[in-house]
Amino acid sequence: MARWVLHVDLDQFVAAVEVLRRPELRGRPVVVGGDGDPAKRGVVSTASYEARAYGVHSGLPLRTAVRRCPDAVFLPVDREAYEAASSEVMAALRELESVVEVIGWDEAFLAVDTADPESTARRIQARVRESTDLDCTVGIGQNKLQAKLATGFGKPAGVFRLTGRTWFDVLGDRPTDALWGIGPKTAKRLNEMGIGTVGRLAAADPRDLAARFGPATGPWLVRLAQGRDESPVVGTPYLARSRSRETTFQQDLDDWDEVRRELVLLARRVAGDVAAERRPASRVVVKVRYAPFITHTHGHALAAPTTEVEAIEQAALAALDRFTERRPVRLLGVRAEFVR
Repeated sequence: MARWVLHVDLDQFVAAVEVLRRPELRGRPVVVGGDGDPAKRGVVSTASYEARAYGVHSGLPLRTAVRRCPDAVFLPVDREAYEAASSEVMAALRELESVVEVIGWDEAFLAVDTADPESTARRIQARVRESTDLDCTVGIGQNKLQAKLATGFGKPAGVFRLTGRTWFDVLGDRPTDALWGIGPKTAKRLNEMGIGTVGRLAAADPRDLAARFGPATGPWLVRLAQGRDESPVVGTPYLARSRSRETTFQQDLDDWDEVRRELVLLARRVAGDVAAERRPASRVVVKVRYAPFITHTHGHALAAPTTEVEAIEQAALAALDRFTERRPVRLLGVRAEFVR
Protein backbone atom coordinates (compact mmCIF):
# COMPACT_ATOMS: atom_id res chain seq x y z
CA MET A 1 0.00 0.00 0.00
CA ALA A 2 1.18 3.51 -0.79
CA ARG A 3 -0.32 6.99 -0.64
CA TRP A 4 -1.25 8.32 -4.07
CA VAL A 5 -2.83 11.54 -5.24
CA LEU A 6 -5.44 11.29 -7.98
CA HIS A 7 -6.62 14.28 -9.99
CA VAL A 8 -10.11 13.88 -11.43
CA ASP A 9 -10.90 16.21 -14.33
CA LEU A 10 -14.26 16.07 -16.08
CA ASP A 11 -13.89 16.02 -19.86
CA GLN A 12 -15.27 19.04 -21.77
CA PHE A 13 -17.49 19.50 -18.71
CA VAL A 14 -19.80 22.35 -19.71
CA ALA A 15 -20.26 21.06 -23.27
CA ALA A 16 -20.83 17.54 -21.91
CA VAL A 17 -23.59 18.77 -19.58
CA GLU A 18 -25.30 20.47 -22.53
CA VAL A 19 -25.08 17.31 -24.64
CA LEU A 20 -26.67 15.31 -21.83
CA ARG A 21 -29.61 17.71 -21.92
CA ARG A 22 -29.73 17.58 -25.72
CA PRO A 23 -28.68 14.07 -26.82
CA GLU A 24 -29.23 14.99 -30.48
CA LEU A 25 -26.08 17.14 -30.24
CA ARG A 26 -23.78 14.20 -29.51
CA GLY A 27 -20.94 14.10 -32.01
CA ARG A 28 -21.61 17.63 -33.25
CA PRO A 29 -19.43 20.69 -32.55
CA VAL A 30 -20.93 22.53 -29.57
CA VAL A 31 -19.86 25.96 -28.36
CA VAL A 32 -21.09 27.49 -25.10
CA GLY A 33 -20.67 31.20 -24.46
CA GLY A 34 -22.49 34.46 -23.81
CA ASP A 35 -26.18 34.27 -24.61
CA GLY A 36 -25.56 31.72 -27.33
CA ASP A 37 -25.82 34.15 -30.24
CA PRO A 38 -22.55 34.22 -32.25
CA ALA A 39 -23.74 37.34 -34.07
CA LYS A 40 -23.38 39.23 -30.80
CA ARG A 41 -20.25 40.05 -28.91
CA GLY A 42 -19.15 37.51 -26.35
CA VAL A 43 -16.50 34.88 -25.75
CA VAL A 44 -16.42 31.11 -25.72
CA SER A 45 -16.76 29.58 -22.26
CA THR A 46 -16.06 26.07 -23.49
CA ALA A 47 -16.19 24.00 -26.65
CA SER A 48 -16.71 20.33 -27.33
CA TYR A 49 -13.82 18.31 -28.70
CA GLU A 50 -15.50 18.37 -32.12
CA ALA A 51 -15.44 22.19 -32.06
CA ARG A 52 -11.88 22.31 -30.72
CA ALA A 53 -10.75 20.46 -33.83
CA TYR A 54 -11.59 23.67 -35.74
CA GLY A 55 -9.50 25.83 -33.43
CA VAL A 56 -12.35 26.94 -31.16
CA HIS A 57 -11.27 27.35 -27.54
CA SER A 58 -12.13 29.14 -24.30
CA GLY A 59 -11.75 32.91 -24.47
CA LEU A 60 -12.13 33.07 -28.26
CA PRO A 61 -14.62 35.72 -29.49
CA LEU A 62 -17.90 34.09 -30.51
CA ARG A 63 -17.74 35.85 -33.88
CA THR A 64 -14.36 34.27 -34.54
CA ALA A 65 -15.65 30.89 -33.37
CA VAL A 66 -18.53 30.93 -35.87
CA ARG A 67 -16.13 31.80 -38.70
CA ARG A 68 -13.87 28.89 -37.76
CA CYS A 69 -16.73 26.47 -37.26
CA PRO A 70 -19.90 27.70 -38.99
CA ASP A 71 -21.67 24.37 -38.43
CA ALA A 72 -21.28 24.52 -34.64
CA VAL A 73 -24.28 24.66 -32.33
CA PHE A 74 -24.02 27.75 -30.11
CA LEU A 75 -25.63 27.67 -26.66
CA PRO A 76 -25.95 30.19 -23.81
CA VAL A 77 -24.16 29.73 -20.51
CA ASP A 78 -26.37 28.06 -17.85
CA ARG A 79 -24.42 28.38 -14.63
CA GLU A 80 -27.06 26.73 -12.44
CA ALA A 81 -27.08 23.57 -14.57
CA TYR A 82 -23.29 23.25 -14.37
CA GLU A 83 -23.24 23.81 -10.62
CA ALA A 84 -25.91 21.12 -10.15
CA ALA A 85 -23.99 18.63 -12.30
CA SER A 86 -20.76 19.44 -10.44
CA SER A 87 -22.45 18.80 -7.09
CA GLU A 88 -23.54 15.35 -8.29
CA VAL A 89 -20.02 14.47 -9.38
CA MET A 90 -18.42 15.59 -6.13
CA ALA A 91 -21.02 13.68 -4.11
CA ALA A 92 -20.15 10.55 -6.10
CA LEU A 93 -16.44 11.05 -5.39
CA ARG A 94 -17.06 11.40 -1.65
CA GLU A 95 -18.82 8.04 -1.64
CA LEU A 96 -15.45 6.43 -2.36
CA GLU A 97 -14.29 7.07 1.23
CA SER A 98 -11.22 9.06 0.25
CA VAL A 99 -10.14 12.57 1.16
CA VAL A 100 -11.63 14.76 -1.59
CA GLU A 101 -10.42 18.29 -2.27
CA VAL A 102 -12.69 20.11 -4.72
CA ILE A 103 -10.83 22.77 -6.70
CA GLY A 104 -13.53 23.86 -9.13
CA TRP A 105 -16.68 22.84 -10.97
CA ASP A 106 -14.93 20.08 -12.85
CA GLU A 107 -11.83 19.18 -10.83
CA ALA A 108 -10.93 17.47 -7.58
CA PHE A 109 -7.95 15.81 -5.91
CA LEU A 110 -8.29 12.56 -4.01
CA ALA A 111 -5.79 11.08 -1.55
CA VAL A 112 -5.92 7.29 -1.68
CA ASP A 113 -3.97 4.45 -0.10
CA THR A 114 -3.66 1.64 -2.60
CA ALA A 115 -1.21 -0.72 -4.23
CA ASP A 116 -2.95 -0.31 -7.59
CA PRO A 117 -3.84 3.34 -8.31
CA GLU A 118 -4.85 2.57 -11.89
CA SER A 119 -7.60 0.24 -10.69
CA THR A 120 -8.77 2.92 -8.27
CA ALA A 121 -8.78 5.45 -11.10
CA ARG A 122 -10.90 3.23 -13.30
CA ARG A 123 -13.28 2.64 -10.41
CA ILE A 124 -13.63 6.41 -10.03
CA GLN A 125 -14.38 6.80 -13.74
CA ALA A 126 -17.02 4.10 -13.56
CA ARG A 127 -18.63 5.64 -10.47
CA VAL A 128 -18.79 9.11 -12.01
CA ARG A 129 -20.25 7.76 -15.23
CA GLU A 130 -22.78 5.62 -13.37
CA SER A 131 -23.92 8.60 -11.29
CA THR A 132 -23.90 11.35 -13.90
CA ASP A 133 -23.26 9.93 -17.41
CA LEU A 134 -20.20 12.19 -17.55
CA ASP A 135 -16.69 11.10 -18.52
CA CYS A 136 -13.58 12.07 -16.63
CA THR A 137 -9.83 11.70 -16.93
CA VAL A 138 -7.77 10.68 -13.90
CA GLY A 139 -4.16 11.69 -13.38
CA ILE A 140 -2.06 9.74 -10.87
CA GLY A 141 0.94 11.14 -9.03
CA GLN A 142 2.91 11.06 -5.82
CA ASN A 143 1.78 14.63 -5.16
CA LYS A 144 -0.81 17.10 -6.42
CA LEU A 145 1.49 18.68 -8.99
CA GLN A 146 2.31 15.35 -10.62
CA ALA A 147 -1.33 14.23 -10.60
CA LYS A 148 -2.56 17.49 -12.10
CA LEU A 149 -0.07 17.37 -14.97
CA ALA A 150 -0.67 13.66 -15.53
CA THR A 151 -4.31 14.38 -16.35
CA GLY A 152 -3.34 16.29 -19.47
CA PHE A 153 -1.62 13.20 -20.85
CA GLY A 154 -4.64 11.00 -20.17
CA LYS A 155 -7.33 13.01 -21.94
CA PRO A 156 -9.92 12.23 -22.96
CA ALA A 157 -11.39 9.68 -20.54
CA GLY A 158 -8.07 8.01 -19.83
CA VAL A 159 -5.73 7.29 -16.93
CA PHE A 160 -2.11 8.41 -16.76
CA ARG A 161 0.54 8.04 -14.05
CA LEU A 162 3.36 10.56 -13.57
CA THR A 163 5.93 10.08 -10.79
CA GLY A 164 9.33 11.33 -9.78
CA ARG A 165 10.87 8.43 -11.69
CA THR A 166 9.16 9.33 -14.99
CA TRP A 167 8.98 13.11 -14.51
CA PHE A 168 11.90 14.14 -16.73
CA ASP A 169 11.21 11.48 -19.37
CA VAL A 170 7.76 12.98 -19.83
CA LEU A 171 8.38 16.67 -19.16
CA GLY A 172 12.11 17.35 -19.33
CA ASP A 173 12.16 18.65 -22.91
CA ARG A 174 8.86 20.50 -22.71
CA PRO A 175 8.66 24.30 -22.41
CA THR A 176 8.43 25.71 -18.90
CA ASP A 177 4.82 26.84 -19.32
CA ALA A 178 3.84 23.17 -19.50
CA LEU A 179 4.10 23.31 -15.70
CA TRP A 180 1.05 24.03 -13.56
CA GLY A 181 1.64 27.52 -12.22
CA ILE A 182 3.85 28.96 -14.96
CA GLY A 183 2.15 31.25 -17.45
CA PRO A 184 3.34 32.93 -20.65
CA LYS A 185 4.85 35.96 -18.90
CA THR A 186 6.96 33.90 -16.50
CA ALA A 187 7.98 31.56 -19.32
CA LYS A 188 9.12 34.55 -21.35
CA ARG A 189 11.24 35.86 -18.47
CA LEU A 190 12.77 32.42 -18.02
CA ASN A 191 13.56 32.26 -21.73
CA GLU A 192 15.39 35.57 -21.40
CA MET A 193 17.62 33.80 -18.86
CA GLY A 194 18.28 30.96 -21.30
CA ILE A 195 15.89 28.62 -19.47
CA GLY A 196 13.49 27.27 -22.04
CA THR A 197 12.64 23.77 -20.83
CA VAL A 198 11.48 22.06 -17.67
CA GLY A 199 14.78 20.18 -17.50
CA ARG A 200 16.86 23.35 -17.65
CA LEU A 201 14.70 25.02 -15.01
CA ALA A 202 15.05 22.01 -12.71
CA ALA A 203 18.84 22.27 -12.99
CA ALA A 204 18.94 26.04 -12.45
CA ASP A 205 20.55 27.61 -9.38
CA PRO A 206 17.75 28.74 -7.02
CA ARG A 207 19.86 31.78 -6.09
CA ASP A 208 19.85 32.98 -9.70
CA LEU A 209 16.11 32.58 -9.87
CA ALA A 210 15.67 34.33 -6.52
CA ALA A 211 17.57 37.34 -7.84
CA ARG A 212 15.21 37.58 -10.83
CA PHE A 213 11.86 36.50 -9.37
CA GLY A 214 12.21 37.10 -5.64
CA PRO A 215 13.40 35.02 -2.65
CA ALA A 216 10.22 32.93 -2.47
CA THR A 217 9.17 32.62 -6.12
CA GLY A 218 12.61 31.85 -7.54
CA PRO A 219 13.32 28.68 -5.53
CA TRP A 220 9.69 27.64 -5.88
CA LEU A 221 10.04 27.65 -9.67
CA VAL A 222 12.98 25.25 -9.39
CA ARG A 223 11.05 22.93 -7.07
CA LEU A 224 8.12 23.05 -9.49
CA ALA A 225 10.34 21.98 -12.38
CA GLN A 226 11.67 19.10 -10.25
CA GLY A 227 8.14 17.82 -9.68
CA ARG A 228 8.19 18.57 -5.97
CA ASP A 229 5.02 19.57 -4.15
CA GLU A 230 4.34 19.17 -0.45
CA SER A 231 0.84 20.64 -0.34
CA PRO A 232 -1.60 18.15 1.21
CA VAL A 233 -4.96 17.04 -0.12
CA VAL A 234 -7.49 18.57 2.26
CA GLY A 235 -11.14 17.68 2.57
CA THR A 236 -12.42 21.04 3.76
CA PRO A 237 -15.39 22.36 1.76
CA TYR A 238 -14.51 24.18 -1.44
CA LEU A 239 -14.74 27.95 -1.17
CA ALA A 240 -14.49 30.22 -4.16
CA ARG A 241 -11.57 32.64 -3.95
CA SER A 242 -13.55 35.45 -5.54
CA ARG A 243 -16.81 36.55 -7.07
CA SER A 244 -16.92 38.34 -10.39
CA ARG A 245 -19.22 39.82 -12.97
CA GLU A 246 -18.50 41.11 -16.45
CA THR A 247 -20.34 42.60 -19.40
CA THR A 248 -19.50 42.56 -23.10
CA PHE A 249 -21.00 45.59 -24.83
CA GLN A 250 -22.56 45.13 -28.24
CA GLN A 251 -21.31 48.61 -29.14
CA ASP A 252 -17.97 49.93 -27.87
CA LEU A 253 -18.25 52.50 -25.09
CA ASP A 254 -16.44 55.63 -26.24
CA ASP A 255 -17.60 57.82 -23.36
CA TRP A 256 -15.67 57.05 -20.17
CA ASP A 257 -18.37 58.65 -18.04
CA GLU A 258 -20.58 55.87 -19.36
CA VAL A 259 -17.81 53.37 -18.59
CA ARG A 260 -17.85 54.57 -14.98
CA ARG A 261 -21.63 54.22 -14.78
CA GLU A 262 -21.50 50.67 -16.12
CA LEU A 263 -18.69 49.84 -13.72
CA VAL A 264 -20.75 51.01 -10.75
CA LEU A 265 -23.61 48.73 -11.80
CA LEU A 266 -21.24 45.76 -12.05
CA ALA A 267 -19.60 46.58 -8.72
CA ARG A 268 -22.98 46.65 -7.00
CA ARG A 269 -23.89 43.26 -8.43
CA VAL A 270 -20.57 41.85 -7.24
CA ALA A 271 -21.13 43.41 -3.81
CA GLY A 272 -24.48 41.62 -3.67
CA ASP A 273 -22.73 38.31 -4.43
CA VAL A 274 -20.15 39.03 -1.71
CA ALA A 275 -22.87 39.81 0.83
CA ALA A 276 -24.68 36.57 -0.06
CA GLU A 277 -21.47 34.65 0.64
CA ARG A 278 -21.15 36.34 4.04
CA ARG A 279 -17.41 36.47 3.49
CA PRO A 280 -15.60 39.82 3.41
CA ALA A 281 -13.66 40.91 0.36
CA SER A 282 -10.15 42.29 0.71
CA ARG A 283 -9.39 43.46 -2.85
CA VAL A 284 -11.26 44.51 -5.97
CA VAL A 285 -9.92 43.97 -9.49
CA VAL A 286 -11.25 45.68 -12.61
CA LYS A 287 -10.82 44.22 -16.09
CA VAL A 288 -11.05 46.39 -19.18
CA ARG A 289 -11.01 44.97 -22.67
CA TYR A 290 -10.33 47.66 -25.21
CA ALA A 291 -11.45 47.42 -28.81
CA PRO A 292 -10.59 45.33 -30.67
CA PHE A 293 -9.41 42.74 -28.10
CA ILE A 294 -6.70 44.02 -25.76
CA THR A 295 -7.26 43.27 -22.07
CA HIS A 296 -5.74 44.92 -19.00
CA THR A 297 -6.47 44.64 -15.28
CA HIS A 298 -5.84 46.81 -12.24
CA GLY A 299 -6.62 46.10 -8.59
CA HIS A 300 -7.27 48.12 -5.47
CA ALA A 301 -6.96 46.80 -1.91
CA LEU A 302 -9.78 47.64 0.48
CA ALA A 303 -8.85 49.58 3.61
CA ALA A 304 -10.35 46.72 5.64
CA PRO A 305 -12.11 43.48 4.65
CA THR A 306 -15.77 44.22 4.06
CA THR A 307 -19.06 43.21 2.45
CA GLU A 308 -20.27 46.81 2.20
CA VAL A 309 -21.57 47.87 -1.21
CA GLU A 310 -20.19 51.41 -1.07
CA ALA A 311 -16.66 50.29 -0.15
CA ILE A 312 -16.56 47.72 -2.98
CA GLU A 313 -17.95 50.29 -5.42
CA GLN A 314 -15.35 52.89 -4.44
CA ALA A 315 -12.54 50.35 -4.70
CA ALA A 316 -13.70 49.45 -8.21
CA LEU A 317 -13.71 53.11 -9.22
CA ALA A 318 -10.24 53.56 -7.72
CA ALA A 319 -8.99 50.61 -9.78
CA LEU A 320 -10.61 52.07 -12.90
CA ASP A 321 -8.78 55.36 -12.31
CA ARG A 322 -5.51 53.47 -12.80
CA PHE A 323 -6.36 52.94 -16.47
CA THR A 324 -4.69 55.84 -18.22
CA GLU A 325 -5.81 55.00 -21.76
CA ARG A 326 -9.28 56.26 -22.62
CA ARG A 327 -9.82 54.14 -25.69
CA PRO A 328 -13.17 52.55 -26.65
CA VAL A 329 -14.15 49.72 -24.28
CA ARG A 330 -15.81 46.47 -25.39
CA LEU A 331 -15.83 44.62 -22.04
CA LEU A 332 -15.83 45.50 -18.36
CA GLY A 333 -15.35 43.16 -15.45
CA VAL A 334 -15.25 43.46 -11.66
CA ARG A 335 -13.84 40.82 -9.34
CA ALA A 336 -13.94 40.90 -5.54
CA GLU A 337 -11.32 38.69 -3.91
CA PHE A 338 -12.12 37.16 -0.56
CA VAL A 339 -9.89 37.20 2.49
CA ARG A 340 -7.74 34.06 2.45
